[in-house]
Amino acid sequence: MQSSRELLEAIYAAFNTRQIDMVLARLHPNVDWPNGMEGGRVHGRENVREYWLRQWKTLDPHVEPMNFTDGELGRTVVEVHQVVRDAAGNLLVNQIVLHSYTIQNGLIERMEIRRPTAAAHTG
Repeated sequence: MQSSRELLEAIYAAFNTRQIDMVLARLHPNVDWPNGMEGGRVHGRENVREYWLRQWKTLDPHVEPMNFTDGELGRTVVEVHQVVRDAAGNLLVNQIVLHSYTIQNGLIERMEIRRPTAAAHTG
């Protein structure tokens, strides 16, 4: 069985190359996912698919994991370098964020996006 780190490293690589089915296969069927573009949350694999396809029409996000830690309540927290460009290639966002995952039985059940605190940044 893959470790949480191995699972997440594979998912980030697949997301960055737009291998959507590979990522979705590692999400729980009723996954709870943040809608970082429009706000709110997205529930279920197919809704996450629709959200990403909509997002990729206007934005080109790239997320590179930098650090993995065990968080509270069994979560895995990933410090991520996030670069987002518009469809023309113009830089919109270049920042460090934290992604917090709840993983059960090899599937991601929930993901949250947080801003790092000064103490959490390893930069």
